[in-house]
Amino acid sequence: MLHCGPICLSPAPAAGPTWRELRASHAFACLVRRAECASVAVMNDRKYLDAFEGCALPTALEAMGERWSFLILRAAFDGTVYFEDFQSMLGIARNILSSRLGKLVANGILSREPVASDKRRIAYRLTEKGADLVPVMIALRQWGERWSGGASTGPILCDLRDGAPIRQVTLQAADGRALGRGELCWIDRSEMGTAAGSATRSPCCPAPERDDESGSGKR
Repeated sequence: MLHCGPICLSPAPAAGPTWRELRASHAFACLVRRAECASVAVMNDRKYLDAFEGCALPTALEAMGERWSFLILRAAFDGTVYFEDFQSMLGIARNILSSRLGKLVANGILSREPVASDKRRIAYRLTEKGADLVPVMIALRQWGERWSGGASTGPILCDLRDGAPIRQVTLQAADGRALGRGELCWIDRSEMGTAAGSATRSPCCPAPERDDESGSGKR
């Protein structure tokens, strides 16, 4: 008689992860990695911005520091108020336009108001804070006209009363004098309007040194 020993039933080996599961886990790992990189980038940006503590420029750039925001501001300055008109004028994707408009509204640069005659429509208009950015936009445009290398063919911004082109945006002293970059300096707030330290002040952005026409100083 054939005698058989006890039969041991061991559990079947666990099946390995499917391709879909592996792909999903890889995608999740990539998302985590991107989030970590973004977090590090934000921390690094914050570290460099700390060098300008007390300066309002980083705050302004945070609100307006990319081209679509300025182009939306340009369109709003021309009287564009509706989402569809912004999109048609700028050729911008709807999701990007929605994001930029939301950011401009959140920063108080544009207002978001339902249209009285049609509550389904929303009008975006410059606030007083947004209107204060118009000289910045004009200065950038004038800079582009000067240094872009090509003549501007678009409309010219003029004085409504006289129809004459506006002057170049310049830096002015308290008495109205136009100031060059060699006439600017940073002063502690406690010394503003006083002669204290005037003898030791130096321009914050001096003009570059040039060799004279006779060639002296050249090697």
